[in-house]
Amino acid sequence: MSKSLSLFFSVVGVLFMCATAMTLSYNGWLAALFLFLSIATIAAGFITKARLRRRGHGSS
Repeated sequence: MSKSLSLFFSVVGVLFMCATAMTLSYNGWLAALFLFLSIATIAAGFITKARLRRRGHGSS
């Protein structure tokens, strides 16, 4: 996985985690949505990394 793609997944995941923390006291359902989105983003990063590695394009 390239460094820019890895940086993208990590930044988006952290932004969703920060949004989850900010919305915890405001709205529980919105916090649950952001929690789901952060987990989905992290999972998508791992899936992308595995697919790229399987194709032989992974750097590590």
